[in-house]
Amino acid sequence: MSEADTNPAPSRLSFSTRVSLALLGALGFALTLVLWPHWRMNPDLSHAFFMPVVFGLLLAESRKGTSRFLGSGGRTGALALALLLLGLAALVASGLFAASLDWTHTLVGFTLTVSYVFLLAAGLVVFATVGIRLVPLNWSSISAVALWLLCAPIPPGSYTKLTLGLQLLVTTIVLHALHVLGIAASRHGNIIDLASASVGVEEACSGVRSLISCLFAGVLFSATLVRRPWARGLLIGLAVPLALLMNFIRSLTLTLLANSGVDISGMWHDATGFAVLGVTAALLVGLALMLESGAKSVPIPAPTEPATVRRGYLPQILATGLAVVVGLMVFFYSNTRPSVRQGSPVPDLTALLPARAEGWVVQTSEDLYQFAATLQTDHLAQRTYSRMTPAGPEQITIYLAYWRPGQAPVSLVASHTPDACWPGSGWEPVPTPQTREQLTADGRSLPNAESRQFRGGPYTQFVWFWHIYDGRPIDYRDPYSAGELLRIAWRYGFRHNGDQLFVRVSSNRPWADLSREPVVATVFRNLAPLGL
Repeated sequence: MSEADTNPAPSRLSFSTRVSLALLGALGFALTLVLWPHWRMNPDLSHAFFMPVVFGLLLAESRKGTSRFLGSGGRTGALALALLLLGLAALVASGLFAASLDWTHTLVGFTLTVSYVFLLAAGLVVFATVGIRLVPLNWSSISAVALWLLCAPIPPGSYTKLTLGLQLLVTTIVLHALHVLGIAASRHGNIIDLASASVGVEEACSGVRSLISCLFAGVLFSATLVRRPWARGLLIGLAVPLALLMNFIRSLTLTLLANSGVDISGMWHDATGFAVLGVTAALLVGLALMLESGAKSVPIPAPTEPATVRRGYLPQILATGLAVVVGLMVFFYSNTRPSVRQGSPVPDLTALLPARAEGWVVQTSEDLYQFAATLQTDHLAQRTYSRMTPAGPEQITIYLAYWRPGQAPVSLVASHTPDACWPGSGWEPVPTPQTREQLTADGRSLPNAESRQFRGGPYTQFVWFWHIYDGRPIDYRDPYSAGELLRIAWRYGFRHNGDQLFVRVSSNRPWADLSREPVVATVFRNLAPLGL
């Protein structure tokens, strides 16, 4: 049966349909501009550069697949309207997140992508009606819409939990494999100590990149190389365990090389990473071809439709809804006003931390430059104050990091909190009944602090930190809570490109013991003009 038989030519497009197509194309272009920095800076999303081309190819492929069209009745209209409303709700959330956190925030990119997927789904429902017959509703067209989700940055909270979980999983499995091979090794967090070297499973090696890329490839190949539904499900279902297995093989290989005295940084690290992605993609292609090799081509009868089919009201509803979406985007973008602090000079962070304190031994960290590339700032300072007392040693460490307006997305700063970084260094979080505290210093109440407690062997550290954006503390309860970020938008209004300051205080003593110390009062007196 010819392609023309299986997919009747679309009806002549109405004005509303053409407007909808133009608006969806414009929204897709705008979304690509927003996501492009994430694709460029985040190696986990390197596959997303192909998404605009893949989207077009899958829509073309859908014309060769099952010719499935929907009626123009009430149920189809209700489905299209529900998808439109969901897209509008996600867009409103994106605008509010952008108002409080900036358009570069990971959560903004994610919710914008979710909004676009809902809008594309609404468009697919309308374009797949018998009155329009522009795109059939089949697996290829559904995949073209759904794959946008795998090109969106993962929200920081989910990303941290995912990477940390994968880091610890890979480290544990590699450690067991080493023991099976008779190699002595021990684990501290995500670090494996060997006899002659130590190997750390970093975020980039956790497997998130291969996991997302492999799932993307699985869905793509299921829509282009496989026809039977059960085979498609099997291909997608095997993509995740295959990605995890290949990442384990890579981590074990690098660990064995390090144990043999090979420097695994640089060439070996990158070469094995690219090799894993290439081999995984090749295995998926081979699996797809094998699943399809025994499939028989079954002719699909062409749908019989009346010569004239009413388009109904769906194209007008879709065009109206997309016009409202564009209007909301213009509203949010035009009302996110620039920060009033954009011209503020960079503070001298070391001057904020006293170089001398009576009764204390002061140590200044000189190796913070090694974190500059990861944090995307070289404005870093840390000093540790220590002394011996009749009750035992006391230690206070104060860390400061500063970003100029527009220097780094808020999501990057939020992703390097103690919650995300300390467990990977061997510190175990200690559950506490309260994660926010109202502290006092220098005779005044401080903005609410995020409060944590960690244990490393016999040592305990009390940790308090603040994230200041545009001169105001971001005082939400959960740094990764979408609901709390929405609350910030209502409280702080519209602004973007503010400077950022991260302040962390850690000590082996509770705050009640620290608040009376003159050195602590001096530090917070110096930080007051910066928003703390």
